[in-house]
Amino acid sequence: MVDRDSAEEARLRALHELGILDSPPDDRFDRLTRLARRLFDTAIALVSLVDSDRQWFKSKNGLDLSQTPRAASFCSHAIQSDQVMVVEDAHLDERFEDNELVWGDLNFRFYAGCPVHGPDGSRLGTICVIDHVPRELEEEDSDLLRDLAEMVESELKAVQLAMLDDLTGLANRRGFYAIAHHSLALCERVGQPAAVLLFDLDHFKEINDSMGHAAGDRVLQRFAEQLAGSFRNSDVVARLGGYEFCVLLSGAKAEQAPNALAHLDDSLRVDPETPPIGYSVGVAQYDPERHDTVMALLEDVDSRMYRDREAKGVARWTPVAPSPSTETPGLGAP
Repeated sequence: MVDRDSAEEARLRALHELGILDSPPDDRFDRLTRLARRLFDTAIALVSLVDSDRQWFKSKNGLDLSQTPRAASFCSHAIQSDQVMVVEDAHLDERFEDNELVWGDLNFRFYAGCPVHGPDGSRLGTICVIDHVPRELEEEDSDLLRDLAEMVESELKAVQLAMLDDLTGLANRRGFYAIAHHSLALCERVGQPAAVLLFDLDHFKEINDSMGHAAGDRVLQRFAEQLAGSFRNSDVVARLGGYEFCVLLSGAKAEQAPNALAHLDDSLRVDPETPPIGYSVGVAQYDPERHDTVMALLEDVDSRMYRDREAKGVARWTPVAPSPSTETPGLGAP
């Protein structure tokens, strides 16, 4: 039998070694709480990490607090097992009869939380949804919450494995594969569309050869910045390697991509320090029957990107004037 105190000590050690407590907000986690709140239509969604005397929120949507005492934490109960914990009405649950989160101004009535495991398997916290009125949770909804928990776990692994591209700050290839695997599975489960765009910068080798690698790095950084700003904050933007970039659109169809591409074109201005940036792009709609893996989807969109390169002779980019409209296109809204 595992000693409970020893297990808790090991759990806390794993949490602290991850180095994520009290870290700044991170859109990789914020994207998931936005998605959870939208899917479950609740007032609050959180990614919580249970410390020795507090629960701290790595991501919060619908709540201003950054942490609460562990003694009042619902999540402290939820991490005691691997099951989804559901409290349909906290007013009727004796565990929370004196709880300040229930009977105070926050008025927590409904809670559903799924444990989130760290890379070593320890239950570090939860992803949870909370409401101010009693509710029920169907088994299918529990499965959705488990899927979201797996996505949080992938992000925690990304923290540990440094799945970010050092130059641009975007997800790298490994990070994109991990996130896309769960995102596509979730879209398939809830019947939402998804699409992928693959970008390849035109004439990038010539920039490196004629202006040097420092200039090439500035081009990559600027394109990454404009690419991330041209899509919604719930989309996954990654640098797959070299001068190849990728965007995964959840809940959107390929036909909507031109709006975001127009927004991207408007944002790619010429400045004194950065050469003009041109790109080729391919767009593919996710089809679960044809794309059984992330690799299959990328291979599909890669062939479309190369067709774009051939069709335009690789010379897509010319500096564009600002759009006369200041309205942000639908899919391009960050």
